[in-house]
Amino acid sequence: MANTPKKNRRQFLKNTSLSALGITLLPQIGTAKPKPKPKGKQELQECDATTLDYYGEGPFYTENPPSLTDGRLASIYEPGEPLIISGRVFNLDCSEYIPNTVIDLWHADDDGAYDNEGYNLRGKITTNDQGFYVFETIKPGHYRNGSQFRPAHIHVKVTPPGFDTITTQIYFEGDPYIEVDAAASITNGNYDASHRIIPLSKNAEGKWEGTWDIVVNGEGIPTGLQDIHLDKGMIYEVNPNPFTDSLHIRYGVFRPSKVSLLVYDIQGKLVANLEENTLTPEKYEAIWQPSPYLPDGHYFVALKINDLQVHYLKVIKVKSQ
Repeated sequence: MANTPKKNRRQFLKNTSLSALGITLLPQIGTAKPKPKPKGKQELQECDATTLDYYGEGPFYTENPPSLTDGRLASIYEPGEPLIISGRVFNLDCSEYIPNTVIDLWHADDDGAYDNEGYNLRGKITTNDQGFYVFETIKPGHYRNGSQFRPAHIHVKVTPPGFDTITTQIYFEGDPYIEVDAAASITNGNYDASHRIIPLSKNAEGKWEGTWDIVVNGEGIPTGLQDIHLDKGMIYEVNPNPFTDSLHIRYGVFRPSKVSLLVYDIQGKLVANLEENTLTPEKYEAIWQPSPYLPDGHYFVALKINDLQVHYLKVIKVKSQ
C-alpha cells in the first residue's frame, strides 16, 4: 500500500499541539513515571517500581489457577460491567521491557464475592514477545472488610523470568472507599498505592478500559524509551478503534530512518507488516485491511525506527454488525 507524505517534521510539530499528542498518543500509565537522573549519570529513565500491597495476597487466593490463552478472565456471560486492562512490563529503570512475565490475577465478582471452590475470575496470563499484556474481565464489586467496604480491586502476582514474585493489587480512580481503606490509602513507603490507582474510561464499545504498566526487578529487551516522544517518530492516530474491516493509521517520522510499521497479536506474533522502507522526515498514512479470517480481539500497532520500537498503540478488531 502506498504511503502519502504530507508535511516535514517541523511542520508536523508546529501544526500538532504536543500537549494534545500526549493525550492522544500515549496510554495512561498507572505505574511508570519518568524521573530525571542526577547530572553526570547515564541518561536513562528512572521509574517508580510497582509496590507491594499492604494486604498481600489476602485470604482468597487459590493455588494453580488456569492459564488464559485468550486473555479472558471473565466469561461473556459473567454479570457486571466489562473491563479491559492492558499494559507492559518493564525493568526497574524502564530501559527494558520483559517478555514471558507471568501475571496471576483474581478478584471478586460483581456482588463482591470470590469463587473459593473453582476458578471463576481467576487465571494467569503471560506477557508477549513485546512485553505487553491484556485481559478482559468485569469491574469487581465492593465487599465489607469489618465495618468498611473495600474499594474495587484486582489482585495481581507478577513473576518475571528468573526473578522473585511480587504480590500487589490495583485500584480505580474515583472509588469512594479508597480514602478509608487501610491499603489503598497508603501514599508512601513500601506499600504506597498511589501509582496503582488507575484511571478508567469508556471505549467505543462501552467497556471500561484502563492501562497499568508494571515496573519490577527483571531482565528484558531494550526499549529506547528515552527517545520515544520527539527524537525518532510516533503514531498519532488510529481510526476507527475498535474497527471491523480496515484501520487507518497516521504516523510521523522525524529524521531519515529505516522504518517499519508492524501489527502484533496479544501473543506477540507478527500478523502484518504495513511498512518497511527508508523514509524521510514526513507525516505518513497507512491502512491495515486484515484478512476476514483473522480472529477478533486485541492487537498492537508498533512503529520501529532503525529496528528500535519507539511507539505502540492498542487496537481492537470486532465483528461487523
